Amino acid sequence: METIDQRKVEVGDTEHEVDITHGPNGDTALEEQGTSQGSWAKSTPEHVGLNSRKLEEADQRIAREHPKLYSFVLVRNGSLVHERYFNETSAETPMDLRSATKSVMSLLIGIAIEEGLLSLDAKVYDYFPDWVPAQIPPAAEETTVRHLLTMTSGLHWQTGARLGERWIHRMHASKHWVKFILRLPVDPARRDAFLYRSPDSHLLSAILTRVSGMPAHEYAQAKLFAPLGIAGTAWRADPQGHTAGHIGLRLTARDMAKLGQLVLREGDWHGRRVVPAAWIRDAVRPHTEGLPGVGRYGYQWWSGAVGGQEAVFALGHGGQLIYVFPALDLVAVFTGDPDVRRWKHPRALLERYVLPGLTSGNLAACR
Repeated sequence: METIDQRKVEVGDTEHEVDITHGPNGDTALEEQGTSQGSWAKSTPEHVGLNSRKLEEADQRIAREHPKLYSFVLVRNGSLVHERYFNETSAETPMDLRSATKSVMSLLIGIAIEEGLLSLDAKVYDYFPDWVPAQIPPAAEETTVRHLLTMTSGLHWQTGARLGERWIHRMHASKHWVKFILRLPVDPARRDAFLYRSPDSHLLSAILTRVSGMPAHEYAQAKLFAPLGIAGTAWRADPQGHTAGHIGLRLTARDMAKLGQLVLREGDWHGRRVVPAAWIRDAVRPHTEGLPGVGRYGYQWWSGAVGGQEAVFALGHGGQLIYVFPALDLVAVFTGDPDVRRWKHPRALLERYVLPGLTSGNLAACR
């Protein structure tokens, strides 16, 4: 039986309450769960060109070498073909996406642009006339939604090689996150150059609230989650009620896979257009070089080669990952402990146990 308890945990330097769901340890859940998540079509690994023995070896390696991983899910050709849970989690457990939340925010911005609520070249500071400082530099006045999406705003920020953000706890501890961000200096020399910074993503959420009249979480429930059959979500908010644009979304691993499948199908979900196809293509293509060792950066989505295959991916601290391999019709999801200070990246599991020998050709043969 699952139990839920609420506890305070440290995320970076910020303490907040989370719901912890406990389920059977190491359960494999390929059967239907009968929850509000909706159902996945099921298939065997061999039917879609994968190797069950290799996937079992991957599971064993996770148990030995990745003690903080929570889940490993694979979807190919639209079917759920592998699903494994660890550390007392299950298919029902809401996972903290951490910074993978940013990629979901990108999808919402694409929907809002299609609805005519805003544009890529809209000036950011124009949305907050009541909150911007009396005097702002010219460089700040020229900041656009596009700058926020590509993390090229030039806002003064410090981020380490492992994506640790030196001042993020100051923002979280402030009484008004948006005002905190709008008061940051803008470095003209850094404008149009990539620097990973969460304030850019949170401003996107605040802008979405201004133009839609509702928090981003509510907008997501109506425009993104409901069409995909995703329910029971949770999403952290700032003191003013703005949904956190950079962290704090909680979804099950299966629901994360749905978002990956949506991107794989360029915004189409079983014949229903949820996100504009043109937006998906633009969001996942590289707009900057990003960060060496991590990947190139689009509109809040990363991209790069994994095991010789091109992938786009959402990435969050602790091993929260949604990998999309368009040429292989493959989605891979990992989740892990979001509160660790150091974690081992699970990319090697894909490179060793999933991707070798996997081609678009062997998928076509399985159809």
